[in-house]
Amino acid sequence: VDSDFSFCFVRGKHFGFVLSFSSDLKFKSALMDPLQEKHQPQGGDLSSSSDSISYPQSYEQQFNSHLLEEKEAARLSYRTSELLFDSGVELVLFRKHLKDLNVSQILNAHHYAQEVVSESGHDVDVFLTADIADNLMKIGLGPSKIDVGRLACEWLKEKQSYKSMRLFLLAKLETYCVAQMPSSLAPTPKDVVLYGFGRIGRLAARELIYQSGKGHQLRLRGIVTRDKSPQDIIKRAALLSNDSVHGAFKGTVTADVEKMALCINGQYVQMITSPAPEEVDYTKYGINDCLVIDNTGAFRTREALSRHLKAKGVSRVLLTAPGKEAPNIVYGVNEHQFNYDEEHIFCAASCTTNAIVPVLKVITNNFKIEKGHIETIHSYTNDQNLLDNYHNKTRRGRSAAINMVITETGAASAVVEALPQLKGLLTASAVRVPTPNASLAILNLTLDRETSIEEINELHREASLRGDLVNQIHYSIDPELVSSDVVGNDRCSVFDSVATNISGDKKSIILYVWYDNEHGYTRQVIRLAKHVMKVRRQMYY
Repeated sequence: VDSDFSFCFVRGKHFGFVLSFSSDLKFKSALMDPLQEKHQPQGGDLSSSSDSISYPQSYEQQFNSHLLEEKEAARLSYRTSELLFDSGVELVLFRKHLKDLNVSQILNAHHYAQEVVSESGHDVDVFLTADIADNLMKIGLGPSKIDVGRLACEWLKEKQSYKSMRLFLLAKLETYCVAQMPSSLAPTPKDVVLYGFGRIGRLAARELIYQSGKGHQLRLRGIVTRDKSPQDIIKRAALLSNDSVHGAFKGTVTADVEKMALCINGQYVQMITSPAPEEVDYTKYGINDCLVIDNTGAFRTREALSRHLKAKGVSRVLLTAPGKEAPNIVYGVNEHQFNYDEEHIFCAASCTTNAIVPVLKVITNNFKIEKGHIETIHSYTNDQNLLDNYHNKTRRGRSAAINMVITETGAASAVVEALPQLKGLLTASAVRVPTPNASLAILNLTLDRETSIEEINELHREASLRGDLVNQIHYSIDPELVSSDVVGNDRCSVFDSVATNISGDKKSIILYVWYDNEHGYTRQVIRLAKHVMKVRRQMYY
């Protein structure tokens, strides 16, 4: 730097910029290749150094490099579809489902993996994952769910021990191959009926269709509504096709009024009506031993839900809400505590319970919670009024669209069913706010020992990558994260690591957990449904 001239060199991962400023404030810039030392200024006449840089050439290099990445992402996408539809194998990248992602979304998923995982000193790039997908095609996999991100990390660490990637994959996935897979691990498809077709019912229909693949797991066979006139079926098809919050359905939906059915991505789903749950004869529609997913909220006790079991063709019932006198399950935390041969009625708890319990599980695995309070900032629901009107609960009658409304929540008591050690230690309350979807739980917890923000965050980062909660916790490092960014997230808990706070005594922590109270919760319902019906595939996570 001298009195007449100064410069700044900014170096990124794949490129650098030189900004040169003269005394009259004119400046020059050049895109630099950091790997080529001849482009870096060597002192003296910076002007001549920067003039030697070919900006168009560097631009073309970066552009062509990105094109290659896009081609590899397209190759990975193609292999993902082949494996799913030919073999029933679903590929994920660190729990991010690759099916239905476009090229840019696949590259973005790899970028997130590089930012959060950072294992083995190497980047898990799309070139490697596409090669892994190619080789997975050659080893005869049976129905399963495979994390190519985990395989990529293991390959980078262990590749010196194997003569080829194919041999590496055979060693890791031997029991996942059809020839070695026990017959008990090959799931038998099960029928599903949605009893009700509201917000959660329609999202469940979308997910069941999206995840149908070769039909090895759950098959949506029927939807029960209050009536099924031709006009009603057309209306139901329209509501499924387009959603103001979650966007258009990724596929086709047509109403077949002659057959009284919806044709969804080529799958016929019978529309059924009945005055009472026990009066439906599902067998006359070819539906047998089915799971009824009750999303009406009208039947919440064991006695009421047991009415479904009296209908012909029903073997299990799952409620998409907290239930009384029946198991309330947060999948990933307490699903293994029940006997699925003897029990026939299950409840998926609430969206808030599913959001906070995985995080509380991480904390209780590493600390003793002495006390705590949970505050949920919850988007409004269709239980509230658009304009002021009567409601049997206090404050709920006021307009949801223009007010923040303090209300009660059963989250604290519901937590105890999954984590009984927290009985009597937590309080909870809620505020409904004027947003249509995406909510936030704030957990203020006092622990038995000192900790740090770094320790708390690392525990949740690890839980999001390994163990029983990989499908439940998404670890966010985004400093600009807001509620609308959470819409569509398939995890029930989005842990905001940037917002984690701690008190001066280092024993009280404040955690921020976002959740899509519709889509994220529905994904938990589907996970539990697969578990209840024993159609979960082998998973390599």
